[in-house]
Amino acid sequence: MKKILFALVVTLLMALPARAADLTVSAAASLTDAFNEIKAEFAKANPGINLTMNYAASGTLLSQMEKGAPVDVFASADQKTMDQAAEKKLIDAATRANFVRNDLVLAVPADNPAKVKDLTSLAAAAAKRIAIGNPDSVPVGRYTKAALTKLGQWDALSPKFVMAESVRQVLDYLSRGEVDAGFVYATDAKQGGAKVKIVTEVPVETPVIYPIAVTAAATDKKAAATFVSFVTGPTGQAILAKFGFKKP
Repeated sequence: MKKILFALVVTLLMALPARAADLTVSAAASLTDAFNEIKAEFAKANPGINLTMNYAASGTLLSQMEKGAPVDVFASADQKTMDQAAEKKLIDAATRANFVRNDLVLAVPADNPAKVKDLTSLAAAAAKRIAIGNPDSVPVGRYTKAALTKLGQWDALSPKFVMAESVRQVLDYLSRGEVDAGFVYATDAKQGGAKVKIVTEVPVETPVIYPIAVTAAATDKKAAATFVSFVTGPTGQAILAKFGFKKP
């Protein structure tokens, strides 16, 4: 009888569905729209893996991980933040991969009341408020500061800066016409639709290349690696391209 009961228990346990893997993906704010679509496609191809997406400025995401936030995959908008994550041993360095490239652009509200036409026109009195990401925590802000510093414009324009906590906040300011100009990624300006107009691409010394990696604290490293592979694979890359991202 005991053997029969044991066999029955084993059979029932084998019949139970496998426990789904739950992953948290922390990704740069500029990846929001593309990664939401990737999430949907990933779910179709991997029904046994549940994704929770967490979007913010890369520096903010790094700070969250440092404080022990449960994160399985980290995607940053710059190399510096991922380097810091590696130095703090927060990622599995062997899984790190560059997966897309972006462009820094100067954008304005669609009606462009300040008549901003190029970088030099930002010095005009009509351009009173210029939105930029906070260089201390937002990669787009660091790219902006480096570019304007090289052009000799940073100090002169500083009094006009409206600091934002993410590139999406800069985009919000532009979309609502609360600033005269702002520095965002080309992909974000594209998401602004008819409310935002790109004035010019801004030259940068360091290419805007995004890295992704499995974290050191990932609860299911195999599942996390599966997501990274999906992002860097054909389907993920096609979705990213649709949203304006380029090959790294």
